[in-house]
Order: sequence, then structure tokens, then C-alpha cells
Amino acid sequence: MRSSAPGLTYHSVHPLSVGSVVSVPLKSTFKEAVILEIVEKPAFKTASILSFTGKRYALEQMQIARFIAEYYFSSFSEAISLFIPFRNEQSVQRSAFSVQNIPKLSKTQQQAYEQLLQKDKALLFGVTGAGKTEIFIALMAKMLEEGKTTIFLMPEISLTPQMEKRLKVYFGDAVAMWHSKITKKKKEQILEGIESGQIRIIAGARSALFVPLCDVGLIIVDEEHDDSYKAHTRPRYHARDVAVLMGQKLGAKVVLASATPSTTSYYKYDVVRLPKPYVQTQKRYRFIPGDGITAPIVYAIREHYEEGGQSLLFLPTRGNFKYLYCQNCGKTHTCPYCSVGMALHRKRRHLKCHYCNYTEVIRESCTYCGHTPLTSERIGTQEAIEVIQEAIEGIKIEQFDRDSITTANKLVKALKRFESGESHLLLGTQMLSKGHDYPNITLSVIMGLDHIMGMADYRSRERAMSLLFQIAGRSGRAKEAEVLVQTADPSQYEAYLGDYEAFLKDELLFLQIAEYPPFVSLARILIAHKDEAKAAKVTMDTVTKLKAFPQIEIVGHGKAPVERIANKYRFQILLRAKSRMPLLKALHAVDCREVEIDMDPVEFS
Repeated sequence: MRSSAPGLTYHSVHPLSVGSVVSVPLKSTFKEAVILEIVEKPAFKTASILSFTGKRYALEQMQIARFIAEYYFSSFSEAISLFIPFRNEQSVQRSAFSVQNIPKLSKTQQQAYEQLLQKDKALLFGVTGAGKTEIFIALMAKMLEEGKTTIFLMPEISLTPQMEKRLKVYFGDAVAMWHSKITKKKKEQILEGIESGQIRIIAGARSALFVPLCDVGLIIVDEEHDDSYKAHTRPRYHARDVAVLMGQKLGAKVVLASATPSTTSYYKYDVVRLPKPYVQTQKRYRFIPGDGITAPIVYAIREHYEEGGQSLLFLPTRGNFKYLYCQNCGKTHTCPYCSVGMALHRKRRHLKCHYCNYTEVIRESCTYCGHTPLTSERIGTQEAIEVIQEAIEGIKIEQFDRDSITTANKLVKALKRFESGESHLLLGTQMLSKGHDYPNITLSVIMGLDHIMGMADYRSRERAMSLLFQIAGRSGRAKEAEVLVQTADPSQYEAYLGDYEAFLKDELLFLQIAEYPPFVSLARILIAHKDEAKAAKVTMDTVTKLKAFPQIEIVGHGKAPVERIANKYRFQILLRAKSRMPLLKALHAVDCREVEIDMDPVEFS
């Protein structure tokens, strides 16, 4: 079992404690290691610990790392390496820190703030523009006054420049931003600031959860619905769920927040609501047919550009698979057994469900309305930019996707150009939905929702609806706005406009009937090997072992949706169980070097 592999035994003439980071000899080199346990001197000969590094993991860090290793199927070393150890003995007495001129809360915000203070963990469910950030600031200020620190998580670094600016206004040098793109030197400065007691708020992407802060009183997970909180390499932890565990271990309050909360969080946690935007403006929704950059889209962008407004245009991320969908009714051809879209494999001339592996011949006509032909084409960001630039003279477009925003510096510059009005259209993929707040946006154009709605994912409806609300919410913050939604079936969305909670309630009914989370636990086993026959054999051997556990269901097994990566053939097994414990027991029984286990998966490619 990978997560509980034995450690090595050394001796020391100096007293050391569990969690201490030490230097030890290993074969012909020296390595840093962490003391897991103090044991009686064994009968066999042991090497000596060379030195104590002055760094130490706190007991809570060790406990949380053990949980991560066990639950997410990694080694303890992989789990503990997420954390940054404490340096020296941090006995800093944090004096009360008075924050002047914090935002004045409205009556509704004040009520939400007071409710959150009364709860150990809760979901702040506030529509876009409701003023969640002001409540965060008030909560942080409260923690500072009590001599406590705060961890504030955002799903991606694309949000950090704007948030840093806002937090610095109130907290100055007491706040620091932490994410993968900051330099080693900057990280060192931040750690020194934490040690001295100057830095008391750490804000950033999921890695900010693991900085060595003392006296943590509050953990905020903003945009908690976002899949960026899930790691896709070992340990495959979910930062939102680890934050909740950490809050329990540290005695800290945990606030999850979103305008479009996940069905899981809405189902599991107490909800504190902010039902109306802080500044109420008129927002008009218009549904248009078609696929690609059509004349109504170009006309709307031109109109808002000429009137001095700014626009957003969202395109779905280019996926690894295409799905057959109908331009007439907007429906995607779905698996009869799994209620998810079936992926199109043109080379093999079939449709395949990547949950249960059901296959059938490629359809020519829609099974819902009979329309012919079905389509699978999608437009990319670069093509969209070229079409719009040709059609609208003088418009400056900011490409906002992972192909163009490759560094923190490029991100800051792109957002500055848009904020200053130097560019007029922000065009891109999922990054557009991540909580940016610009008052001059008067048009949101949302393309490709029908594609997302029909993807081979049990959360496809939730993802599509969340994107609709998030992208629409980027416009109309201070002025009247228009939201253009390209779809062949407006009825999928119209019933929920202005009421995401109604959607969540309906979606939970669907998930309960279809037996998907949060009503069951899911796990995905991935097998990859350069030898296809070897990968297939490991898969079948694993399936055979799993059949000995009657409380789990093998939903499907076979080749992974992306069949080959880095010259390795990939197979997968999808498992489901009514509770976590039987599932974990079965997974630990089959865990070995040949398999990769993803507990609570969020993607299946």
C-alpha cells in the first residue's frame, strides 16, 4: 500500500521531535528527511542523523498529510511535500491589528457576515456582484483584531492581480500573494514576513493552503465550485475539501463562497445567502441560434464597441473529443445507460460512452427531433479573433486563454490594458469566468454551451449552467448590460435565469436518481504502460480483484478516452459506492505501482 510505506531508521545523539526536518545519509548522498516516529533502538545497525535543519512540520501538518496520503492514494512523502515546514521556533506574539476604514456593509451583507461568524463552516451563496469580497475583508479584519491569521484561496492566479490590489488597500503589508508563478526570492521574503509576524493574510491559488501560518483563524475558498482546486498529479487532492479538514484540525472557520456553488457543497454545508447584487442594474438575455461567430454576434460587439462599452466573448475550451450535437434542437447524442454525451471516434467510425464503454455506430440524424445532419465542429480562439477583427475596424481584442497568458507578467499586462480601456474585447476560454470585475463591460457573449451541456460528464449540466451565470455576471456590474447566449435550445437555460438555486435543487434530484455524487462516492483507476497488452492485463487483473468487494460497483472499464499519452497506452476503471469506507477499502486492496487512483475525480479523459 503506497500511502503507508515504511520509513528508514536512524539514530541521533541529540534529542529531536516528530516533524523535525533533518539531514541524513542515503546510499552515497545526503537527503533531507522528516522524523515520523521516535522508536526504541533496534537490533540492527543504524546510521546517524547528520544535522537538524532548523525546520519542523507542525503536528497538524503531519496529521493532514497522513490523511491526504491515505485518502488520495499517494506516498506520505508526496503528501508532506505539499506543505512548507515552519522555520525556527515561531513564538511571535501577534498583537491585535486594527484595520481602519474597512468597507461599510449593507444590511444584507451585515446579516451574512454575522451568520458566518456563528458557524464553523458554511457556504456563502451570493449572486455575482453581491459584494462577497467586502464580507471577506470584514472577516479578515475581525481575525486580525483577534490576533489570528487568514488563508484566502482563489482558483487560479488569473484572479490574483485584481484581488491583491483590493486587499492591499485595507491590509497593506500584512497581506501577501502566494502561487506557483512567484519567484523563489519572493517566496523567501514572504516566509520571513510570516516568521516576523508582519504577514498575517496569505492569498493565492491552492498551494497557499500549505504555507506555515500560525494561529489560523479563517480559511476562505472563493469560487469554491471551480475544478482548478483539484490537483491532477499525485497527490490528487481537492483544495476545497482539504481546507474543510484543515479548518477542523486548526480550529479555524471555513467559508466556501460562490455565485454558482457546486451541488456537493450546496448539499453538504449550511448556506448563507446574498440573493441580490450590491448595485442592481438591468441585464437583458437574448438567445440566438447558430454555431461559430455569426452575424448577430458581430453586430452586438460592434454596437457596444461604438457606444464605448467593453465586451466579453466566451468560447468553450477545445476538448480532446467531439460530440455529435443537433443544430436544430441543441441536444447531444447521449449514452442510453449513463445520461452523458457519447464521444465521436471518427477513425474507428463509432460513438463511445467513456463511463460504461457502450458503443454504437455513428448517427446521421438526431434521436430527439430527427434533424439531419448532426455536427461536431468547433471554432478556436484565434479563428474567432480573425473573424471579428476583419468585421470590426479598429477593435482591439485581448486573447485570454492558456495559449496566450503563459506568465504572470502577461496576465497583469493584459488585464491592465482591458481595465484602462486600451482593449475593447476580452475573448477567451474558461479563464474569463473567474471572478474578474470591470464596470465598463456591457456585453457578454457566450458560445458553445450546448457542447458543454452534452459532454461525457455527469456534471455537464452543472458546468454549462455555472458558466452561463459566471460569464453573464462579469457584465452589468455598474451599467445596463446585454447577455447573448448562442444555443439551439433556450429552454434548457431560460427556466433558471436569475435563480441558480432552483437549478441546484433540480440538479440534485437528477443526481440522486442517476446515482452520482454527492449521493455516492466515485473513484477512477488509471493504468498506463508502454506495452498495450501489459496495460490491458493489469486492468483486467484489477477488475478481477475488485469483484471480491460486493459493496462497490464497477461502472465500466476499458481504454481511457485519451487512449495514449507520452507513448503510454491508457486504460481506466470507474467505480461507484454508496459510502466512502467500502470504496477506500477496495482501492487500498488494489493499490500498487501499476495503477493511479483518483478519488473524487472531476475529469475523465
